[in-house]
Amino acid sequence: MKNCIYLSYIGLGSNLLHLAYCHQIAKKYGPVTIITLCRNLEVVLKDDPLIEKIIFINKYHKRFIDILKLRKLLNTFNFDQIFIFYPSLRIYLAAKLSNIGKVFCYPLLKKNKLHLVNAAKKFTEKCLEIDNCPTETNFVINQTKIENINKNLDNEKFKIIIGAGSSGPTTKWGAKNFYTLINKLNNTGNYYFFILCGLGDKNLSDEITNNMNKKNYITLYDKKIEEVTPYLCAANMYVGNDSGPSHITAQSGIKSLVILLDTPKAYTDYSKNYYRIFPEDIIIENITHGSNLNPNSVTVDKVYQEILNNKF
Repeated sequence: MKNCIYLSYIGLGSNLLHLAYCHQIAKKYGPVTIITLCRNLEVVLKDDPLIEKIIFINKYHKRFIDILKLRKLLNTFNFDQIFIFYPSLRIYLAAKLSNIGKVFCYPLLKKNKLHLVNAAKKFTEKCLEIDNCPTETNFVINQTKIENINKNLDNEKFKIIIGAGSSGPTTKWGAKNFYTLINKLNNTGNYYFFILCGLGDKNLSDEITNNMNKKNYITLYDKKIEEVTPYLCAANMYVGNDSGPSHITAQSGIKSLVILLDTPKAYTDYSKNYYRIFPEDIIIENITHGSNLNPNSVTVDKVYQEILNNKF
């Protein structure tokens, strides 16, 4: 049986928080094909045996002709079933007009205030007729890739991913906060840091490393996501902004301390490995896109103490 999962999300993190549900469907019906709006999902999940194929597409929307284009694409794969993890009338119509036998879709009239985790969990339970569907799973990576990272490191040191990069400026804690935190840790413990920034964030990476009191780090700003992933899985802890890489570490069993400034709580609700840090005078349920909280409202001392509390 050929099964398709449609993830109508652009961000890597939004896609990865659905991985547990993709795995549940695959465990029942066999490896699945994922259609996604995320460019990086294919290279991130290429070692996963439950994922047969990942198809990246640009968003089909606005015009009736786009529905027909999507129907034509779906027809080329001869899927038996499709699971649409989004309340989109256009995607639903394209699937119903295609040659797919069974079409499962989110309720079409419940788009507002959609809780990503709760909606995906309930949808999967209904489609598979199961109870208590797990919300997290195991991220799969070839272990040789992790071994190749570790053999070049002093594994007596506690390795921390510093997640300084982010897709949006309002989610960033800031270079000064990160290098102040690193220096405080260096004064009290035996650490090694993976400085994680995006391909265009060399200046951010340089500002952090140029102000560190020790040269116990490697920078990752010049590496593609498939090159970064083994470092994520080789770390002992993630500390930083809410971003796609934190979803990889969390689902790899690694404690992931994320600083929430502009990200809804729902994005990290699914994993026991997430530890959320946010301003003390803010109710976490009130943090959402557009909150634009002052990065300095989360103090270095608060993050430092959370690291010590969760180190072991």
